[in-house]
Amino acid sequence: MIDRGYGMFIHFGPNTFKDVEWSDGSIPATAYNPTKLDCDQWVRVARDAGFRYVLLVTKHHDGFCMWDSKYTTYDVASSPVKTDVVGAVAKACKKHGLKFAIYYSLGDRSAPSYKDKNPKKYTDYMCKQLTELLTGYGEVCVLWLDGEWDRKVEDWDIPRVYKLVKKLQPHCAVGINHTIVLNEKNRRYAPPDSMVVDNKYFFQCFPSDFRLWDPKIDNKADKKQYIHNGKSYYLPFEHTICISKHWNWFEKSTPMPVRDLDELEELFYWSTDNHNSLVVDIPPDRIGRIRENVANTIISLGQRLHLQPGKPLPRNGKFISINSPAEATSVWNNDLQHYGAQKAVDGGMDSRWASVDTLATLTVSLDSGKAFNKIAIYEYQDVTDGGDGFSTARRNRIQAHTIDVYKNGEWLPIYVGDEPMGDCKVIRFPYSYKASKIRLHVTKALAPPSIYEFNVIDMNDRS
Repeated sequence: MIDRGYGMFIHFGPNTFKDVEWSDGSIPATAYNPTKLDCDQWVRVARDAGFRYVLLVTKHHDGFCMWDSKYTTYDVASSPVKTDVVGAVAKACKKHGLKFAIYYSLGDRSAPSYKDKNPKKYTDYMCKQLTELLTGYGEVCVLWLDGEWDRKVEDWDIPRVYKLVKKLQPHCAVGINHTIVLNEKNRRYAPPDSMVVDNKYFFQCFPSDFRLWDPKIDNKADKKQYIHNGKSYYLPFEHTICISKHWNWFEKSTPMPVRDLDELEELFYWSTDNHNSLVVDIPPDRIGRIRENVANTIISLGQRLHLQPGKPLPRNGKFISINSPAEATSVWNNDLQHYGAQKAVDGGMDSRWASVDTLATLTVSLDSGKAFNKIAIYEYQDVTDGGDGFSTARRNRIQAHTIDVYKNGEWLPIYVGDEPMGDCKVIRFPYSYKASKIRLHVTKALAPPSIYEFNVIDMNDRS
């Protein structure tokens, strides 16, 4: 998993042609009609962007198969464009030197056996399809399973599925979404942000080789040991994010804005650190090609990161602010447990400092002997629903701010910003500073400011 590190996710299928994220299997196969399908272009983009592998959605929750499956007619063979997409992508990966991986939804809203009272009938169906996928397309490095929430865990018979995979592809890593739970007695998922203690949480889907929970981001102090039947197992975490600003996995008919390069860069560093990995969704549009604006962005990210085949993935600098003492001029509802200043420097992307005042200040104490030359700020933003049950749009609260350092008994401004923070505010300095304190002072906001993470970073130390 550490070797593959960075992959391109590809969502493509009937949903692409109906502008939806999830569908129930009622979209006819004839709706799938990419007029300029170019799977080789997808993989060329992945290669040029520095990805190590391609993760293809072979079957989403609707049950539509991106190959000609013997066990259903709800597949590409029943559509106007009968190209075996799984085969085309696998071939292109081999041609361009990338590893090939597959996503397969456990849930299936079109297969008749899925609704049968006897769960074994659907497991039989699923194993037959997985056999097709794992024997017909060469080496598969990852099987990414999704959709486990529709049934009781035991109904999936994961041990049978896992055994089959390892028999057909011994080196294929298996991951199951929502693998880890808070305890062995119920199905309460353990958020990745809380996974900071070894041997505290438990498998619900066992066995598996790595953890998943899209689109969550793990804690900076992410741990790897998890319990099943009293034994401890090592499980790294694979992050999944969308390149779209609106968190849509399937491309829409209207071109969508993509994330800022600064945010993508910081999420890359965060997600591939600590022996974990990152998959970025780069979906093709309804003609069957990745749009130029999307391709340009992800290729530009690879160039910025100087990604090279066979070379270690680049690292961010050393974080000197994690778990440092912090204070704020105000806290939402005086709830220090959930919204205190410390939450902005705890290494977690689900926790946040929240102010009650529109104009507020967050102050972090630093070791005055440690230098820094970059700041990365993840702001909590207001979110509006995209109307398709999944996608969203974000809006910054903070409209203007300063960054000040405390030196020689006075506050010295080192950055003054008069515009919204954007997806992720990254400030790079031409030389390094040392200070006993640093503060974010909000001078204009549309609502009380809130910060997920305020990171002070020494880019000269990438050890």
